[in-house]
Amino acid sequence: MKLPYAEPYRIKMIEEIHQSEPEQRKNWIKNAHFNLFNLKSSQVFIDLLTDSGTGAMSDKQWSALMSGDESYAGSRSFDELHQTVKTLTGFPFLLPTHQGRAAENILFSVLVKDGDFIPGNSHFDTTKGHIEMRKAHAIDCTIEKAFNVDDLFPFKGNIDLNKLEDVYKNNPKEKIPFCLITITCNSSGGQPVSLENIKAVKKLSDQYGIPVYFDAARFAENAYFIKTREKGQENRTIKEIAKEIFSYGDGMTMSSKKDGLVNIGGFIALNNEKVFQEASNFTIIFEGFITYGGMAGRDMAALAVGLNEATEFEYLESRISQVEYLGKKLMEYGVPIQKPIGGHAIFIDALKFLPHLKREEYPAQTLGIELYKEAGIRAVEIGTLLADRDPETRENRYPKLELLRLAIPRRTYTNNHMDYIAVALKNVFERRNEIKSGYKIIWEPAILRHFTVKLEEV
Repeated sequence: MKLPYAEPYRIKMIEEIHQSEPEQRKNWIKNAHFNLFNLKSSQVFIDLLTDSGTGAMSDKQWSALMSGDESYAGSRSFDELHQTVKTLTGFPFLLPTHQGRAAENILFSVLVKDGDFIPGNSHFDTTKGHIEMRKAHAIDCTIEKAFNVDDLFPFKGNIDLNKLEDVYKNNPKEKIPFCLITITCNSSGGQPVSLENIKAVKKLSDQYGIPVYFDAARFAENAYFIKTREKGQENRTIKEIAKEIFSYGDGMTMSSKKDGLVNIGGFIALNNEKVFQEASNFTIIFEGFITYGGMAGRDMAALAVGLNEATEFEYLESRISQVEYLGKKLMEYGVPIQKPIGGHAIFIDALKFLPHLKREEYPAQTLGIELYKEAGIRAVEIGTLLADRDPETRENRYPKLELLRLAIPRRTYTNNHMDYIAVALKNVFERRNEIKSGYKIIWEPAILRHFTVKLEEV
């Protein structure tokens, strides 16, 4: 008899979490102005708001924390991180930052100007925010299959080459500072980009003289899908695939709180020394000296270990298998999700779950609130709230997908937690017709509204 799968780790430390009563949750979410970001962690039983910085570190990472070199300049921990990043990516220049959006802020301060066009595959919220606050334009060139949740195409994060070439043909070269490939593509459902597509984007971009950069927060998960889904890649290691991915780019930004397996940190890695020198100035202004940026030495030491752990197949198989386990449970219960199942999260199709709600009543946010009230589970809306307003017309933007994301922290919850989540959603799904209306905005900031927006019931 074949032995069943078992996780390649054992638990060494636990953190208590506590369940609450439905009436408590109803009051808490109302007091939070129906914004799940405003809830206190003590009011949440299972927290799926994000997989960013919420995972568990290994014993080797905790050991590395103790050996961190906190020197202001020339830290040994920086050298360790620099060598690790160079080995994994091939990029010779490194600038640490406190997290991914800081890396975007620094790099875009160098590269993005008023009126520029930045094509890519479904730019994430902070990425689009950094582009639009500079009065530039994020152009979504994702393949159309990404917007059909039932299509089983294995690489729905791919860039449509015809869409991309239209951007290149119809705009001056000097107004297109780079093409951005997000791996995996979070906004389209945690979907991977194929190695074939990355090569093709690089070839097309070279023809027009446009650099290629990566938003690489989940690059290891993307490499896992290339290994397991793309023909001819099955016998390669994750590290080999990752190295080839980055060989087709000019640089990358990284939120290390995802595939770096740490609770804080990020970095920029580059090929171009001129861009590195300009970015170094912004790093010193915004973050700190160039050999620590926004990071403590101990955190750089833990990150160097985490990057190596995250690019091992056994870890990735465990991580992605758990996400798949939850997705299959939900499909058994008839809950509509983005398929195929992605790397870091399950994305529920709120338009199919709550088809009777108007888009302007924010169906995905409504579903997230109902899930919290049902079971104390916090998820996040990837839909109309996150899409924000058009910066010129100030009208709501209605994306093709209206999703509720269940982001699974790394090495944190067990499959018993996944079963609990699945049953909670099943219960909400069975009473979905009782949810008669959604929410309206009573206050919002000028940009990135979903973090701090205030809502009330319609």
